[in-house]
Amino acid sequence: MASLTLERLSADVSRISDIYAAEHGIERDRDWAMLKLQEELGELTAEHLRLSGRARGQGNPEALGDEAADVLGMLLIYCARSGVDLEAAMQRKWLSWLEPQA
Repeated sequence: MASLTLERLSADVSRISDIYAAEHGIERDRDWAMLKLQEELGELTAEHLRLSGRARGQGNPEALGDEAADVLGMLLIYCARSGVDLEAAMQRKWLSWLEPQA
């Protein structure tokens, strides 16, 4: 498998979202992306609760990973629709902690 970059992942996720929206007649904007992100986070939370024995049903570690992928995918779509440069934001907010302090 080729190396995955955030830029390439974001582009691929956006293409897949475009295909899905066209097939199902879904109009998407920034608000839609935020609501879907919240929905996917809820599904991730539900799977976490099942795996930790705090909700009904049998937890599934693979399903947890799938839900985490949905959250990441929707975050990438939201950022693209909102004009957020996620790579720059990660560098500024997180990765700068790894740089030597002057």
